[in-house]
Amino acid sequence: ANPKAKTVEEYVSQVATAAWRTDLYTERGTLLSHAESIELFKQLGTGMTPELKSPQVEMPFAGDYTQQDYAQQMIDEYKASGVNPRRVWVQSFKLDDVLYWIENEPGFGRQAVYLDSRPYRDNNFVPTLADFESLRDNGVKIVAPPMFALLELNHRGKIVPSDYARLAKNAGLDIITWTFERTDLRGGGASNPFYYRSIGSAIEKESDKYLALDVLARKVKVLGIFSDWPATVTYYANCFGH
Repeated sequence: ANPKAKTVEEYVSQVATAAWRTDLYTERGTLLSHAESIELFKQLGTGMTPELKSPQVEMPFAGDYTQQDYAQQMIDEYKASGVNPRRVWVQSFKLDDVLYWIENEPGFGRQAVYLDSRPYRDNNFVPTLADFESLRDNGVKIVAPPMFALLELNHRGKIVPSDYARLAKNAGLDIITWTFERTDLRGGGASNPFYYRSIGSAIEKESDKYLALDVLARKVKVLGIFSDWPATVTYYANCFGH
């Protein structure tokens, strides 16, 4: 995409879809505001998983618009639309945002999701039970790390839950993960192994990703998984009655 675009047309003038994806829907979408998207989701009867993105301007913005104001504004649009908080899983990579919602908007905060980037941003990160218990004691109920943080290979090369997965579960936390169908496996092996970095030698062809998905669903027992092509996950869920 064109990151310097000032209009939607300029933004999509450069194809942003990965080469191995379809462009069937390119330039056919309608740009919605956040509030408009809420109304659409209400009509469709879906759950909602908004992520408070990191601001691209220095905060506080314009002198008095703080990160807390930003976090609150997102919640206010759901409240103004009369959405039941149980239909909304608000999320952020910033733990302070999650803690703000827990403290100030407990209806939404009770299932706020901490998008945990530490497994790939911090080279010294080692999951511990004490760390997850601290998150739990501060009101966090759901953590969402990348897929590779939840999987590892045992001594026989079989995909199994990782220490992160086991410890988070032992602390009583629920887990969501990301992002399925973001790796091209057509050529035999992951061309972009980021999401399979902990189990790469076990992922050699398209069907192997179901092995990872099966462990995430049945062993790690994730609440859900973000997917760039959700038909695959839906097919699995329907087959196993999830």
